[in-house]
Amino acid sequence: MHLTLLVPELIWPEPADQFTLGKLSAPGLEWLLAHGNLQRRPRRPFENVLADCFGLDAAPFGALRLLGEGSPAARAGHWLCADPVHLRFHHERIILADAGAFDLDEAEARSLAASLNGEFADIGEFHVISARRWYLKLNAAVDHPVAPISAVAGRRVDGDLNGNALPLTRWLNEVQMFLHGHPVNEQRQREGKPAINSLWLWGGGALPSPARPAFSGLWSDNPLAAGLALASDIPLHDRPPSLAALLPEAGPAPLLVLDQLLPRVLYEDGEGWRSALEQLEADWFVPLRKALGSQVDRISLIAPTVYGELHGTLTGGERWKFWKKTEALPALANRLAEQATQ
Repeated sequence: MHLTLLVPELIWPEPADQFTLGKLSAPGLEWLLAHGNLQRRPRRPFENVLADCFGLDAAPFGALRLLGEGSPAARAGHWLCADPVHLRFHHERIILADAGAFDLDEAEARSLAASLNGEFADIGEFHVISARRWYLKLNAAVDHPVAPISAVAGRRVDGDLNGNALPLTRWLNEVQMFLHGHPVNEQRQREGKPAINSLWLWGGGALPSPARPAFSGLWSDNPLAAGLALASDIPLHDRPPSLAALLPEAGPAPLLVLDQLLPRVLYEDGEGWRSALEQLEADWFVPLRKALGSQVDRISLIAPTVYGELHGTLTGGERWKFWKKTEALPALANRLAEQATQ
């Protein structure tokens, strides 16, 4: 079996954070990283790295993610992800918070989207799949190249918002003014909750027909990953709880997406990240070290992080290279941080 493992935010992005990294023990992961001939490539968002596994460069994430949500409407038209966000000023900068950083119930989301559809029917139609994930089907296709939501959540976005050359920027300003006076937002402000004062429009395009990748199947609960599998016509499975649960049904070349660490980094939850990593260590990394060379012939590890896109490849022969020294995760984070500034 050749297992491809995609694990975004595998290394905590703050190397000096002793609360999160201090005395963190992950011998299974540290062994895999030390023996995987780890290479660092330029930093890319998780969504782009995932699409690259399917041979897609400028992927239409909106249509693909909507397909993964189970909506047949994704198969026709030009779609964008239109995720609800809250913009706030912090030290004279604009910071974006996506809906994973605050409470937004589905009734509020549907009320906002219905009003947007009534006001901007000439532009397109909004679809709410969940309170956190909205979509926009444009009446006329436009090219609106914007970074994926994981690249901007919790970060400064001043430059992105001022992209006047983008065709939807002026219209988005109108959307922001409309949202400002919406009754849902007025009620949220009275309750001390963040207003839904903008949308993050990204991943536009029509559903592609990507070449079928060499994977025997994809195991993930991520809707974008699910859409890529469905569009590529490869078997799609729920994310298994452990390596032991994966092995009986994996086939010769499974792709496994373990994205539990990603939201912990986006929402600066160091304690949650540490807990999730310890669970991955017990369920996956320690068992993978033991299975390498027997049940698993080869491991390709891909980890998009703030330090860059990390790649490692391990084969059964790595088990016998006793001279390779492991590196504690805090030390690895510091080394990667230094390399990223060079």
